Amino acid sequence: MTSETSTEVVVEGRTPTPPGGAPAAAPSAGALLVVLVGTFITVLDFFIANVAVPAIKADLGAGAAQAQMFVVGYGVAFTAGLITGGRLGDLFGRRRMFTLGMVLFMLASAACSLAPTATVLVVARIAQGAAAALMVPQVLGIIGTVYTGAARDRAFNAYGLVIGLAGVFGQFIGGALITVDIAGLSWRTIFLINVPLCLVSLAFVGRTIPESRGEGGTRLDLVGALLVTASLGIIVFALLEGQESGWPLWVWEALAGAAVLLAVTVWHLRRRAAADRGPLIEPALFKGRVFSVGLTATVVYFLAMGSFFFVLALYLQLGRGLSPLESGSVFLALGAGYFGASVVSSRKAASVTARRVAVGPLTLAIGYAAVALTADRLDTMGHVLWLLPALLVAGLGMGLTTGPLTNLVLGAAAPEHAASASGLLNTAQEGGAAVGVAIAGAVFFPTLADAGGSAGAYPHAFAVTLVPLIALGLLASALVLAAPGRTARR
Repeated sequence: MTSETSTEVVVEGRTPTPPGGAPAAAPSAGALLVVLVGTFITVLDFFIANVAVPAIKADLGAGAAQAQMFVVGYGVAFTAGLITGGRLGDLFGRRRMFTLGMVLFMLASAACSLAPTATVLVVARIAQGAAAALMVPQVLGIIGTVYTGAARDRAFNAYGLVIGLAGVFGQFIGGALITVDIAGLSWRTIFLINVPLCLVSLAFVGRTIPESRGEGGTRLDLVGALLVTASLGIIVFALLEGQESGWPLWVWEALAGAAVLLAVTVWHLRRRAAADRGPLIEPALFKGRVFSVGLTATVVYFLAMGSFFFVLALYLQLGRGLSPLESGSVFLALGAGYFGASVVSSRKAASVTARRVAVGPLTLAIGYAAVALTADRLDTMGHVLWLLPALLVAGLGMGLTTGPLTNLVLGAAAPEHAASASGLLNTAQEGGAAVGVAIAGAVFFPTLADAGGSAGAYPHAFAVTLVPLIALGLLASALVLAAPGRTARR
């Protein structure tokens, strides 16, 4: 995909984009900064709630099911609404939908911080996830519209960097806010901090981001939106709740029903595409080998990445007795590796190859293996600082993968299908991270129970759980290698 074949858009509020896709005026860094703030806070809120669950349970008297819904409700609403949110931006304006999503996210965050009961908090978290699903899909579309050539490559890598840093530093930021306990607000500050960040960003949206829309289609595929949202929502919810509930019969019935819905969805999308009626997801995207394989690799990679944060936090806090702030500080080693690798990746963004991208998940798998061996060897007596070198390697793998893999997938999409490609990529990332937690939990908790469930059992359960995550990293690397080709846009 080249800069000469960038996404076809209608741009308002600036000199129109001439044939060839290059904007008439050089874009400022302001647009990128604004949309990346939106990306950061939405991904951050997916991970930051994990460290606050004990404090929330104690303050609001929440039960186990409600405590899980603090995390699950946000993740399900976020994942299920991403594709529809992307299509709404394509039809009604990406800047407009980004702004609306940020306003709703700010209001939902304020509601979370003020929640008097656990039930109110769960509802507010679901609303927060739905608002994030409206805001986040616009980011890639805005980047593709505002930036071209080398600037676009760097912007996509910055997007990948922000996703990883939000996940890596979510534990540290949450732990720090709870420990500092500003004005006695405890866990409420992790949601309240979104309000000033959103207000500042909203003040600059109109000044930095031009309005843009996709060319294809003039109506929202409502049937497709309902089918896709219901299918994804059922799958993610069933997998997350199934692990917590011991995989009862209703979970398998729900997954079977979701499979039927997916089949109906595919039939509907193909039928609408054949009639040239603007389907929610363009089936022609999957005819490209690089896109299909790259998207699959994205799902596999995020299964391994998102779940690692979850089990590492459990191991550090419950198995090693670290406080939320101490646990979050250990995550800084991941962040250091991630940041360093992302900087290197951004410098070579214009010459990314599938072979080079495959090094990332391979490095991730090596890092996970080193973490597992070190944790098992340390047991509960050795100092957790011995984990830092292995965590640094794992962070390097994440930084070498997230941005370049994003570039690989979007670079393989035809310009006229860029909106669908962005929505699918966002869904693969967020859905993979959410389902990865369920996969890790299905291994971690039974292993922990078999070993007695005491603090001494956590190192072994943690090490065993990393085995499937190592396999996922290796699989992601193999998948990327199955889709050879350059992704440079120049």
